[in-house]
Amino acid sequence: MHPIHRIILFKTIDAFTLLISFDDGVRQSVDFRPILKGELYGPLRDLSLFNQVSIDPEAHTLVWPNDADFDPDTLHDWPIYAQAWEERARQWELRAA
Repeated sequence: MHPIHRIILFKTIDAFTLLISFDDGVRQSVDFRPILKGELYGPLRDLSLFNQVSIDPEAHTLVWPNDADFDPDTLHDWPIYAQAWEERARQWELRAA
């Protein structure tokens, strides 16, 4: 059975970097800068938009006004997924060029 992780709190610790707390006590520091590319995540390079992040009350994950969001399980295990996300973001950037 796959556990379902819920974000309960986040705190901005630097520009584009959040400290995210989960309901199981795990905390992850995520620097989103390397993945803010492409049609959905690229607009979040505008710090004023990025800072409008909130926790979705139903999905318990981070969401932004432009409908960008992340699977809470991905954020929970960010060290496992970060490199793959960065590679995906580079591909989005190449397609847009």
